Amino acid sequence: MPNDHTQDTTQGNGIAPTLPELVALRGTVAGRRPAERGRFGSSGHALSPLRGRGMEYAESREYVAGDDARHIDWRLTARTGRAHTKLFQAERERLSLIIADTAPALYFGTRLRFKSVQAARAGAVAAWAAVRDGDRIAALRGSLREAPIPPASGPRGALRVLDALVRWYARTPQDDAGLPVALDHAQRLLRPGSRVIVLADPQSVAVIPTQRWAALAQHHEVIVLLLTDPLESAPPKASLPFQTVDHRVEVDLSVAAQRQAWRNEFARPVDAAMAQLPARGVRVQALSTQAPSDSWLPLLGRNRPLVA
Repeated sequence: MPNDHTQDTTQGNGIAPTLPELVALRGTVAGRRPAERGRFGSSGHALSPLRGRGMEYAESREYVAGDDARHIDWRLTARTGRAHTKLFQAERERLSLIIADTAPALYFGTRLRFKSVQAARAGAVAAWAAVRDGDRIAALRGSLREAPIPPASGPRGALRVLDALVRWYARTPQDDAGLPVALDHAQRLLRPGSRVIVLADPQSVAVIPTQRWAALAQHHEVIVLLLTDPLESAPPKASLPFQTVDHRVEVDLSVAAQRQAWRNEFARPVDAAMAQLPARGVRVQALSTQAPSDSWLPLLGRNRPLVA
């Protein structure tokens, strides 16, 4: 259980996020410089020097050496017999989309706060960073019934997202359909040049093929935050009691086989994501329940590595 002795409502109780604590996180972003505008890196789209990074199709012209092969206009090329490439004009606002994993494994914690609360807090930091950068803000989760929080600008847009994060991470949603469904929803909402922040349990990330992450990162700035708890990464060599809904379970981690099984369950998905996703153009960071909720902010605006 989280150990929280303060009565300050802007800090919350560590078990369920509160709107005041998410609103208060605006102060963690206010003093930081906005992420630099420019390019994703040599594997990404050229980005607008205007207010956003989105790209809208404008026209096509004949291909010249150095043009991005991914922008070839294949229909016009086939019709004319000469290679043509598409040109784009910048949108005035970029979209920052927060994708919230609501897997049951997140509603747990042993240090300071639940992983679900840390997810909500990290999402709030992302929302306030979007306000600072002049982006439109949207959010969604893996639900077959609930529609995404539609894009909106400014503090009003951020507050809509914060309200959703409070609802989603107060308790496990009964209709959670998983991170793959959330990514499906995202594909219908995203436009080239969007910023995507994924709040997820490492085990949820593990079921997503790396090729899917690579495809997402080809057209967007993608950041994946892996929510972790210290007990998962460094369990004691002792017998740990766990209470489920209907019975008590003890796991003896003094036994080598049990410790290996524990590592396979909790540490291996983190290690795999940290090793594989950067090579696919995705920025990734493990965010412990006891870490500052804004500690991942330096990931914003970094150049991406080449997509393997």
